[in-house]
Amino acid sequence: MNYKMWLKAIRIIPRLSKEEWDKLDLISRWLIATRAAVLVMTMLSAAIGGIMAAQDGRFNWLPFTVCFFGLVFAHATNNLLNDLVDYLKGVDKGNYYRTQYGPQPLESGFLSLRRFVLYIFLTGLIALLCGIFLIVYAGPGALIITLMGAFFLLFYTWPLKYFGLGEFAVLAVWGPLMIGGTYFVTTGFWSWMTVLAGLPYALGVTTVLFGKHIDKLEADKLKGINTLPVILEESAARKTVIVLTTLQYLIVLALVIKGVFHPVLLITLLALKNFYRLFKAYSKELPDTKPEGYRTDIWPLWFVAFAFDHNKKFGGLLLVGLVLQLILSKLFS
Repeated sequence: MNYKMWLKAIRIIPRLSKEEWDKLDLISRWLIATRAAVLVMTMLSAAIGGIMAAQDGRFNWLPFTVCFFGLVFAHATNNLLNDLVDYLKGVDKGNYYRTQYGPQPLESGFLSLRRFVLYIFLTGLIALLCGIFLIVYAGPGALIITLMGAFFLLFYTWPLKYFGLGEFAVLAVWGPLMIGGTYFVTTGFWSWMTVLAGLPYALGVTTVLFGKHIDKLEADKLKGINTLPVILEESAARKTVIVLTTLQYLIVLALVIKGVFHPVLLITLLALKNFYRLFKAYSKELPDTKPEGYRTDIWPLWFVAFAFDHNKKFGGLLLVGLVLQLILSKLFS
């Protein structure tokens, strides 16, 4: 077991040769193939829903745990399906952006089509079994949420992404469906307040997708993939990310002022340093070549790297703030 590679694959998308791939254990290959580094965004969304359930005194470990792993495996399945569809449509041919920042197992020849489909089947099966359990456990409401999630999972890559709807899909999935859905299956009740509390983080996940699509805007345009940044064009897309990131802080401030959040949630302001770096990057056009001092293992990722860095810091602080709010409410209730 290559534990070091497990940790590396969770932190970044490793770049490796076919010879290095062949020496890896199955878990390392799965983590790399599913782009496990971005699965943390799903983990955070589920955690927010669970903490909000505990805040309301309705937390239940069993449905929460099943939901947590079901969402992670559903996200992993979506990533695999994304690569499969792009491979079959020829999107990743010709040194396309996806193959530059990490191995696309099919296009790179690391996995056969049959083996890759097996990865999708087994990963999706785990997600499906978790969904079935939650439907039986939580009833019709969970069925509706599961079906909506399945729709976005199956149709995000095509046609949603191709018609500028991918960003809206991500906002809906990482907000109401994941955060609100986790709360629902954990408690048995739907809470719009939980959805609102999770909106700042959902906006952050959306900025990550925006950043990724801005980075590969020209490549997508040539391939006929009309993501929202392609439709808006780079300048407007960059400004949109700055606005969405600003809204993350404004919503938290508004919820604190309204008394929905305890002032301890102002801990999220510690991410302003990361926001400043994002703001500087998004205020300029995409660099043609790697800037001096920029990490080689990240390039050609640029806008997405700044968005991911900010979202990781903001999301982590939001989670810490919610945990502190939960502790304070229990201590002084």
